[in-house]
Amino acid sequence: MTETFDKKLCDRVAIVTGAGAGIGEAAALLFSAHGAKIVAVDWLGERADATVKEIHQAGGAAIAVKADVSLQADVRRIVATTLSAFGKPTILFNNAGINQEQRRPLTHIPEEDFDKTVAVNLKGPFLMMKYVVPHMIEAGGGTIVNTASLAAFDHVSTAGYSASKAGLVAMTRVAAAELGIHKIRVNALCPGAIETPLAASQREGMKARGLPGADELMLKVSALKRMGTSLEMAKVALFLASEDSSYTTGQPFIADGGWNLYAGVEKRPL
Repeated sequence: MTETFDKKLCDRVAIVTGAGAGIGEAAALLFSAHGAKIVAVDWLGERADATVKEIHQAGGAAIAVKADVSLQADVRRIVATTLSAFGKPTILFNNAGINQEQRRPLTHIPEEDFDKTVAVNLKGPFLMMKYVVPHMIEAGGGTIVNTASLAAFDHVSTAGYSASKAGLVAMTRVAAAELGIHKIRVNALCPGAIETPLAASQREGMKARGLPGADELMLKVSALKRMGTSLEMAKVALFLASEDSSYTTGQPFIADGGWNLYAGVEKRPL
């Protein structure tokens, strides 16, 4: 990044999960540009390494951690690595997420695909908060941003994915209520259709089945008539992670280009 920023996150330590692509990658780069030291976590180590390389080239501080956030041992290793490299984390961006269900109807989703989707999308943020929060408390406070989805509120995806994201919004509110006394704010970012590598692969699958892709669908069912970008979502995450949102906690921030305004229009799962 060549832009000059005021340092909203100067010297803060930020753990970003799913940092190897899409919203997580954009957030890691943006947080770094605002002064944060980045722990870039991804289950594909080479993708985390690529994000860290780009941060280093821009003069930032970052390390990569290959890990599966649904596994307790991996989460504890993420935290231990963070403490060793940079000290106590004060920003946690729980962005890692998957959808193993491949747009199948509820009765056709294999149990193992449902379980994996919920494990990463819901159990992962639970484990990350469980093991990061004690260090945030010791540091005197912090901010947590959980990537949920418009699917938490509307029928735009599959059963396990939607349930996991709705559960994450509910868990965000519980965490915010419990942690406010420790000066820890917790909010949820709820994207609509965002142009990411995952969205591109999903679009190809939909077109193969004769269905409109997300880009075509947005022309019909969003106020802004387009998909969002990863950088646009990263900017919302930055707002929630920084003191710009200092009196905001427990809230789901829907960033969907006005998709939710079109309740009367048919919505196909993405």
